[in-house]
Amino acid sequence: MTRWTVLVAVLALGAACNEAKTPDKSARVQLKKTGAATMEVIPSAGQLPYCLLYTMSEKGVIRQLTLTRENRSIRCDANRPVANTSFRIPVQEGKVRVYVFFSDERVQAGPVAQQLYDLRDKERVTAMDMRLPGRVFVETLEFVPETGEPEMTGGVVGAGGVVTSDGGTGPVSGGGSMELVEPVDD
Repeated sequence: MTRWTVLVAVLALGAACNEAKTPDKSARVQLKKTGAATMEVIPSAGQLPYCLLYTMSEKGVIRQLTLTRENRSIRCDANRPVANTSFRIPVQEGKVRVYVFFSDERVQAGPVAQQLYDLRDKERVTAMDMRLPGRVFVETLEFVPETGEPEMTGGVVGAGGVVTSDGGTGPVSGGGSMELVEPVDD
C-alpha cells in the first residue's frame, strides 16, 4: 500500500509542475498601453473572428468602442489591434473594465449594450449571462487611464511650410494636425 501512496504523490507533484510551466492559454486578448490614457486591444491567435468592445467606468459610464454604420460586431484579426486603432479612455472617469465579446457570427451591438447596462452591478460578466446567438466568448480586462502631457493640436503653417504660431495651444512641436494658410504678400 505504501507503493500506491508514493506513486500517487509522484503523479500529483508531476501534474503540479507541468501546470506551472504551461503559459496561460485562456488569455484571448491583451491590452497594450500606447499612451497615458490610450490603449490597443489585441486578440490572440485562435479566437472567434468577430468582436465587440465596450468599456464600463467606475462611474458607471458604458461606452461602445467598436461603433460601425451597421452597429454590428467587426472582424478582429489575431495579433493586430482591433479596428487598427488605439482607444482613448477619459481620465476623469477613472479605471475601466474592458469587455471584449468574441463571436462566430456578426452580432448586433445594441442588445449587447443593453445587457451590459442590466448587468452593470455584477462583478464578473460571462458569455452565459448574455443572450447572444452562436458561439460567444467574453474577456474582461482592466485599464487605468493616467493624466499625461497636454495634447498637441498643431500649429499654423505659413509660407514655405514653416510653422508661424502655435494657435494658442502651447509649445510648437512635431505631430498633430495643422491648419494651412495662404501666404500673405506684403
